[in-house]
Amino acid sequence: MLKIRLNPTGVANKPFYRIVVIDERKKLGGKALAILGYWKPSKDEIKIDKEKIDAWIKKGAKVTPAVAKLI
Repeated sequence: MLKIRLNPTGVANKPFYRIVVIDERKKLGGKALAILGYWKPSKDEIKIDKEKIDAWIKKGAKVTPAVAKLI
């Protein structure tokens, strides 16, 4: 099943998360099918492409609770 979830990147003490579509069986650092946005909690900066998220949801992707809070 496809999930829309946060993919952690960045360095120590400077977290950065990409909002990605990925197969739920893949690891956190696995290759994503699509990058839909990002979240930088240190600066409280969020960029989300809602049109792409809606398109993936129509294709059957499920949104994780963490991403649902950001949307």
